[in-house]
Order: sequence, then C-alpha cells, then structure tokens
Amino acid sequence: MKNKLKFLTKQSLDKKIKTKWFKGVNILLLVLFILIMNVDRVISFFGGDFEDQITVYVKDDLDVYDSFAASFQQTSEMLGESKNFNVEETTKSMEELENEIKDKDDKIVVHIMTDSENYMKATIMSYESTGTITTQLISSSLNTVKSMVAIAESGLTESEINALTAPVNVETILTSEDAENQEGKDLVAAGVMLVFILPCFFLILMLVQMIGAEVNDEKSTRSMEIIISNVSPKVHFLSKIFASTLFVVIQGALLLLYGGIALIVRNILGGTGIAVASGEVTSELADLLTMVKETGVFSLLLEGLPIIAVLFVLSFLAYAIVAGVLASMTTSIEDFQQLQTPIMLIIMVGYYLAIMAVQFDGSLFIQIASYIPMLSFLLSPVLYMLGQISIWGMLLSTLIMGLFTWLIFRYGLRIYKVGILNYSSSKLWRKMFKSLKQK
Repeated sequence: MKNKLKFLTKQSLDKKIKTKWFKGVNILLLVLFILIMNVDRVISFFGGDFEDQITVYVKDDLDVYDSFAASFQQTSEMLGESKNFNVEETTKSMEELENEIKDKDDKIVVHIMTDSENYMKATIMSYESTGTITTQLISSSLNTVKSMVAIAESGLTESEINALTAPVNVETILTSEDAENQEGKDLVAAGVMLVFILPCFFLILMLVQMIGAEVNDEKSTRSMEIIISNVSPKVHFLSKIFASTLFVVIQGALLLLYGGIALIVRNILGGTGIAVASGEVTSELADLLTMVKETGVFSLLLEGLPIIAVLFVLSFLAYAIVAGVLASMTTSIEDFQQLQTPIMLIIMVGYYLAIMAVQFDGSLFIQIASYIPMLSFLLSPVLYMLGQISIWGMLLSTLIMGLFTWLIFRYGLRIYKVGILNYSSSKLWRKMFKSLKQK
C-alpha cells in the first residue's frame, strides 16, 4: 500500500510540477516580483522622472523667502518628499522665468507679492499641472508665511510672536499597560496578513481547483476505472490529497523565495521615488524592526510559529479532502465549479474576519470564529499576534482542526468510494447520504 501511495503521489505531483506551464508561470512570477519591487526603475527606463527634482523658483517681492523656504522644507519632510524638491530664490523677471520653464515640467515659479487687503498674494506658474502634492506644499507654505507677515505687522513683541507661532505641546498619557506595544502588534498582525494569510488564501483556491480538475479529468477519460482496479479508493484519495497539498506548499515556498530575490535585486539596483533609495529603505526597515522588536512580538511569533505551521498544513489537508469528496460526486468540471461555491464562501468569510480582527479588538464573535475549522487558519494566527488569544487558544484551534480533518477524511472516504465510479447525476445526493452509513 505504501509503495502504491508513494507512486501515485509522485506521479500526481510530477504531473503538476514537471510541466512547461509550471516552469513558465513561475518564471513569469519571479519576473513580476522583481518588476513590482523595482517599478520606479522600470518607469524611469521608459521615460519616468522619479529621480528628477522639481525646482521651485521663488520671486520674492515681500522679503519672506527664508520663511517660505523653511516652511516648505519642514512640510515636505513631514510628507517624505523633501528630496524631490529644490527651492531657489530668483531675481529674474517673470518674462525671463516664463521662457526658462517653457517645455519643462520640472520647474515651477512662485511669485510672492504684496496685497493691501490680504497682506500678500502669490502666483504659481508652471508648464503643466503641478499635481496635488506639489500644490498643497506650496499653498501650505504660503499660508504659513502669510500668517507670519500678519503677526509681524500686528505690533506684537518678538516673544509674543514666538509664543503665538510655537506648536502646541501635546502630551499623550496611556493608561493601558499594553498600549505602547499595540502599534507594534498591529504592524506584525498586518505582516502576518501579508506574508502568510493572503498567499494562503490564494493557495487554497488553487488547491481546490486543482483537485477538482484532476479528479474530473480521470473520470471523463475513464482512466479512473483502470486506476481503481489496481489500487484501493483510499490510496487513490490519499495520493490526491498529499500531492495537491505538497504542490501548494512548494508553490508557497517559491513565492517567498521570489520575494526574497526581488528584495535582493532591489537592494542591488537601489531606487528613488515610489520606493526610496535603498539606503533609506534599509534604515527605515531597521527602525521598524527595532520598534517591533521592542514590543516583544518577535519572540511571540517564534514561540507560536510551529503551531501556526501545523495549523496551515492541517487546513490545506482539510480543504483538499473536501475538494476531493465534492469532485468525486460530480461528472464534469462545470458541476464541480458549482459545488465548490460553499468552499469559496467559507474562505472569503475567514479572510474578511481576519481583516476585521485588527479593527475590532477583543470581539467575542471573532474569537469564537477562530476555533471553527476551515476558518481558524485565517483567524487564529492574527488574533494570537494581536494578543487577543493565547498560544493555548491557538493550540486548541489546531487540535480542533486536526480532529475535524480526521473526521472528514473518515466519512468523506465513504462518499469518495461511491462517487469516483459514479457517472450519473441522478439521485446523487441520495447515494451520498447512503454511502455515509456504510463502513
């Protein structure tokens, strides 16, 4: 039995992996990962200007250039746009400046003028639309300068002006002991969603489709009869489950590998604009990792990682079993696509509940849902990283998932034995329920 199981599993796995489609798709995925991670370089290669600075020429009739430049620099730094702009004072006439910026979209002229009614006014001149961010930066800086001019003409003393323009000193007091760690926990939960949950969501969809297509292909070509005459339905069922589960695990590992390669390429090439220079990325990631490490969630993740891995594998097996049972009951891939709708709905419910878990902290409904099989692999890891359930709670979810997987295999096998050699859709549900009573 073991040799036959090993042979069928290997044959089924080879049929999925040793194909031109698999190799071609994975090469395409690797290229897409690298292109997405280096999208600024790609756009720049085709004429983008992520690395070009926008020069802002300031023609100042009010002697407030220093204040404008300081305000512009401060605001652009807050938005992370400081390296994209260069502010310069100019004494050229507006006609000369208009000729200078002609046919150039990386130069802007700001003309600051006096206004008897509103203290000051300004004109922004550019070849093309400046864009929302640039316009907001200039407008904000002009409004700040206007306030300073108004205050300066109000007759207030220097100390009064400084007190009036000084930012409000806001002190935050957190009464919760875990409040300081909450930001880091939320970041890690988002990381779990991105690194584990989202890929697993798509891998489960791939798993379900794959088993359905393979079982229906064998039934439609009548090769199922030849296979079952040489091996038991149990061995055949297990081979489909193991081969499909191994495939999605391998595909998931490859996706993580492609992400790592894309990061390495990104670090080698560097970049600016959408993804800032690699040195800044490294610095920001280091700061982020330091902040997250201080929350203690790294040790939490390492402590729960073995249970999370087991929970994921059990979930893959459970979905493979359910998909195999449903596929055995159908006579065509079209029928299977209709039957798999409940599986898709279950996955979608679990996915959206996992997203909501970050927002609805301490929700009893979501905590209860984290123990429900078929949903727990999407919910338990996120709730655990958020501190809403303990490692024992996640272990309980895993044990329930293991028991559920064993039960659906035991009773699903009975349906599978009847379904794989059934080529008629008549009285299908009656045959299925009747097979559940058999041993």
